[in-house]
Amino acid sequence: MENFPVINMKNLNGDKRASTMEHIKDACENWGFFELVNHGIPHEMMDTVERLTKGHYKKCMEQRFKELVASKALEGVQAEVTDMDWESTFFLRHLPVSNISQVPDLDDEYRTLMKEFAVRLEKLAEELLDLLCENLGLEKGYLKKAFYGSKGPNFGTKVSNYPPCPKPELIKGLRPHTDAGGIILLFQDDKVSGLQLLKGDQWVDVPPMKHSIVINLGDQLEVITNGKYKSVLHRVIAQTDGNRMSLASFYNPGNDAVIYPAPALLEKEAEERKEVYPKFVFDDYMKLYAGLKFQAKEPRFELMKNVEANVTMGPIATA
Repeated sequence: MENFPVINMKNLNGDKRASTMEHIKDACENWGFFELVNHGIPHEMMDTVERLTKGHYKKCMEQRFKELVASKALEGVQAEVTDMDWESTFFLRHLPVSNISQVPDLDDEYRTLMKEFAVRLEKLAEELLDLLCENLGLEKGYLKKAFYGSKGPNFGTKVSNYPPCPKPELIKGLRPHTDAGGIILLFQDDKVSGLQLLKGDQWVDVPPMKHSIVINLGDQLEVITNGKYKSVLHRVIAQTDGNRMSLASFYNPGNDAVIYPAPALLEKEAEERKEVYPKFVFDDYMKLYAGLKFQAKEPRFELMKNVEANVTMGPIATA
């Protein structure tokens, strides 16, 4: 198996820019995932985020998770568990309106830090969307505009811990799925592994790497690129030792954003007679996804075609 793609963003400034852009293009077309180093987020900030996230889990979440496991008798399961995941999570919303001040049990240092971390991640997400535009031959800012809707993008962080699991062969840390949204930025544990993606018919480990940010593409980018870039099935394998930390930040379209294949890309593909992906309101897709997350994405796209006739074009229809 070829090496998992690692992109050094420092190389975008200088004579390695063309080869780095090609590397990003290949990762988007053939992996749906890549790992960033030298991405501009200070290492000291990442170290503090990790320390406080792990401390918060120990102080506020660990006992609750143990009680949940006991209440469902999960430690003694004999058959595969298919209706839940071995994870402890909470969610922070950043855009369009932050909920960080309302989330219980967070101390002030952690709240302030996560707001600052989110600003850095938002900037990085938008920088990446413009790199994708450049590779796709779309005008700069096209993807950000496509996500904008009337109130701007949705942006939030799922903070997860995957505690040691006594029966990892019977219960997944997180069952296989593609992500519904736009572009996902993951700060993951650099010691405890577990994240895997499906490449062809093989599950491939996403390597833990200190101070890296893992990027993966969601269903909306597959639609906007009309399948040129793909969202990819991924899962988390529970481990018998070690507690794996994961902070996945989702830069998604606004609820009322109308998502559809970029006309400029469809023009390029006109001779190929490729099937065209559907057009829909992002919130309608999310309502459908909520019940079908752990099923194949293709039927979701087909179901959205049924509602396509009722969708009016968004503000960038002529872009």
